[in-house]
Amino acid sequence: MNQIPAKYKHTTSQDNSFTILQYFPFLDWLRNYKRSDLTGDMTAGIIVAIMLVPQSMAYALLAGLPPQVGLYASIVPLIVYGLLGTSRALAVGPVAMVSLLVATALGGLELTSVAQYVQMALILALLVGIIQLTMGIFRIGFLVNFLSHPVLSGFTSAVAIVIGLSQFKHLIGVDVPRTDSMPELALFVIEKLPDTNITVLVLSFISVAILLYFKYFLKKHLTYFNLPDHIVSPITKLGPLVAVVIGIGLVVITEVDITSNVPIVGNIPAGLPEFIVPTFDTDYLSQLIPFAFTIAIVGYLESISVAKALASRRRQKVNANQELIALGTANISASFTGGYPVAGGFSRSIVNFAAGSNTGLASIISASLIAITMLFLTPVFYYLPNAVLGAIILVAVTSLFDFETIKHTWHYDKADFASLVVTFVAVLLIGIETGILVGAGTSIGLYLWRTSRPHVAVVGQIGDTQEYRNVLRHENTTTHDNILALRVDESLYFPNAQYLEEVVLNTIADNPKVDHFILICSAINFIDSSALDTLESLHYSLKLSNVNMYCAGVKGPVMDRLRHIGFVDRIGKDNFFMSTHEAVTALCNK
Repeated sequence: MNQIPAKYKHTTSQDNSFTILQYFPFLDWLRNYKRSDLTGDMTAGIIVAIMLVPQSMAYALLAGLPPQVGLYASIVPLIVYGLLGTSRALAVGPVAMVSLLVATALGGLELTSVAQYVQMALILALLVGIIQLTMGIFRIGFLVNFLSHPVLSGFTSAVAIVIGLSQFKHLIGVDVPRTDSMPELALFVIEKLPDTNITVLVLSFISVAILLYFKYFLKKHLTYFNLPDHIVSPITKLGPLVAVVIGIGLVVITEVDITSNVPIVGNIPAGLPEFIVPTFDTDYLSQLIPFAFTIAIVGYLESISVAKALASRRRQKVNANQELIALGTANISASFTGGYPVAGGFSRSIVNFAAGSNTGLASIISASLIAITMLFLTPVFYYLPNAVLGAIILVAVTSLFDFETIKHTWHYDKADFASLVVTFVAVLLIGIETGILVGAGTSIGLYLWRTSRPHVAVVGQIGDTQEYRNVLRHENTTTHDNILALRVDESLYFPNAQYLEEVVLNTIADNPKVDHFILICSAINFIDSSALDTLESLHYSLKLSNVNMYCAGVKGPVMDRLRHIGFVDRIGKDNFFMSTHEAVTALCNK
């Protein structure tokens, strides 16, 4: 028996053995840490911290929480992920999509005080963490694969609209009631437009202009100075910090918070977060659990997608199940330190990567700097206008609207486009939690529909070669009147087994000269018990019609199962062939 080369073994089998390094990745990078890694880690840690301070406050505002909760969520969870995560570039912390889900979850609880609202956020973070940690420990992260890319695209695009619309109350300075319905929210905003605070609108316009300039135009201007990309890219991400500094400066100089009633952040408690034990309220627990599952899955998908994309650029590995463990532990730590659910942020991770992050130490440095900010710099943010935070969120979520996938899916597969549109509309009209469930259901339904009617092809020999192809696609194929060679391009299971039997029997009925039927199994990876029963029935029906049944190109794992259950013996060992050509040649010589 041939030995599998060591470098390929990980692709052919699962190694479930326990290793310390598997669950504590920091031990690996710590023992192999190089002095040259420190410069990149420190640079990345500082730049990400500068980005994260205004972003975390903005996203806390989006979640309906006090700004300091966003800062709390950016300290201990970052340290935990830095120690347990396998990605060297993922920057964990508050993100827009998760923040909106938190707002949606807590907004429907009819809470009466800010303290109660924060307490529910802690419980939600704990539930999310437990779910992710459990999925990682038991290696069931594959469940998130049931959310197809078009469904996720439709979900994120709809969420981008909901988030953007939710920030208009901060951008125009009006009070808009909280609601989960996007149409209702749009109507509320339209009704409040006549009450727009012009000063707030001007501040919003200035902030958006600054952010858009940094995002789309500054890089072009900096290239005139021939600066390297690893310097230019981080600089272009400093727009939120610049907008915050200018916004605070304008309020302090003009005192518009007093003269024009411009809402500001106000007092942010100084000091590090205290250790808090979340108190479970059974009255709300049943309402929070469905949202916890949604946040756990969406947060993980957002994190793992960017982590894998960045790791591939450096030929590094990311362990999906360990990422679940790291994110779950980070969320649990957030619940005990005054934070709320966190995930890996796309833009921050890109900056972290571009700035030279080499290990999890970069996250730990970012957390340390935010802790210093909480200790000494919170008074600086007293005059920060809410309009600036709203502008930061609005510009940040524009990248969530996925025009490219919508266009690509429309041209490539109308069924996938339909699932995208269904998810998009469901999220906007029904709600975020229900919308993603509708999208997942649509995606699974489309899969079942496609696989229930697999592609089946009658094949013939290409010239004098040993290749056999679809006779409808190739003109120069050779077939035999008494031999029907049929290839099914799908694994066989209960939804499609009867369809295959129907196609075979109908084709043979249309070709009365056929007395040999070859089922080409080269594309079959699995046959379930229902499909096996159908094959048994098909073999019996063909035998009654004086047609012999053969199988060709059966894959090893499938053949093992068929042999173990006795199907091979019932059909006859001589009726199984390694290839279609071998089967046709043998039957022609009979």
